[in-house]
This record gives sequence, C-alpha cells and structure tokens, in this order.
Amino acid sequence: MMTWLMVVIAAVFAAAALVTLWRIVRGPSILDRAVAADVLLTEVMCVLGADMVFNHHTRTLPVLLIIAAVGVFGSIAIARFVARKDQG
Repeated sequence: MMTWLMVVIAAVFAAAALVTLWRIVRGPSILDRAVAADVLLTEVMCVLGADMVFNHHTRTLPVLLIIAAVGVFGSIAIARFVARKDQG
C-alpha cells in the first residue's frame, strides 16, 4: 500500500543527495562545501527518520543524534577555521 510513497520519497532524497554531492565536489569555496555537507547530513537524517516512520521502530534514533552532533561540531570547526584564516 505504501510502496509507491516509499519509491517517491527515495527518488526525491536521491535527487537531492546527487545535487548536494555535486555542490560538495564543485565548491567553489570551502563555505559552499561546508553548507552542502550539512545539507547532506540533514538528508541522511531525514532518510533515517522516514525509515523509522515506515518500519515503526526507533532503533536508529542514537544514530540520528550522533549525526546531528557531528554536523553541529563540524560546522563550528569550519567556522572557526575560516574566521582564523580571515584574521591572519
């Protein structure tokens, strides 16, 4: 019954991931790549969340929390790196 919806969701997330990977590869700046990496992490989190909804489980909730933490700490690290680079 929900298989067509899962296919549509998977296709949308796959298209978004490909566009995001293109931005990571092409840049042009480190900040563009950092934002694209954050978007990709968010897409992964959304896919895991959709999996939890469709399969009625919460087993991947710790993974979601770890991915969120990595995204936040990665963004902070890149922001500090760019700020130091601009000052020097």
